[in-house]
Amino acid sequence: MAAKQHGERLLSLKNIGVSYRRRGGLHRQPPFWALDDVSLEIYRGETLGVIGRNGVGKSTLLRLLAGIINPDRGTIHLDIRCHISLLSLQVGFIPQLTGRENAVLSGMLLGMRRKEIEARMDDIISFSELRDFIDQPISVYSTGMRARLGFSVAFQANPDILLVDEVLGVGDAEFREKSAHVMRQKIRSNRTVVLVSHNPQTIRNLCDRAVWIEKGCTRLEGDPGSVLAAYAGSQKST
Repeated sequence: MAAKQHGERLLSLKNIGVSYRRRGGLHRQPPFWALDDVSLEIYRGETLGVIGRNGVGKSTLLRLLAGIINPDRGTIHLDIRCHISLLSLQVGFIPQLTGRENAVLSGMLLGMRRKEIEARMDDIISFSELRDFIDQPISVYSTGMRARLGFSVAFQANPDILLVDEVLGVGDAEFREKSAHVMRQKIRSNRTVVLVSHNPQTIRNLCDRAVWIEKGCTRLEGDPGSVLAAYAGSQKST
């Protein structure tokens, strides 16, 4: 993907660390540093890809960027006008409530206003293909139906920075293809996106820059081709 010129900087992390307490044993265990030394910057209108092995801190990084957790060390500079949303499926779903009620609740938890969600409800129902079930409690929904509703609500969120954790296709095969298509369209638009993926080809095709996270640290940041080549080389040497 052709590199974009850096625009307005929306967010920067410098030497960020996030730790968790370990459990077990009679003696107090030293903390586990899920993120040990991460630095990166996010610019308006770009898609930043985050790649790394399982367990290196990628999901912790997204939770940090979303404001769900705070760093234990390091500094974060965020444009105060900037709204960030993590595209999480089935946020706040309550089994006893109907699909429509859960759509409203989930949308509000994703930062949308109630009137905004209600104005988009027809689009949510149409995209999720749940017309006959939208006013049924989601306790009767299959896993695929819940995933379709969750994606359809989350996709309506329109933040300054969209955080995406491998959610490029959910539900059954036909819906996976449809949801992946619209998600890729959104990423390729002039939105600001942070995309975590295990798939190097996804990073190569969709991202303007990439960051390689290894053992909680930033190993390399730059154009996707260079970062992915270095990452692939590290995989071969282990």
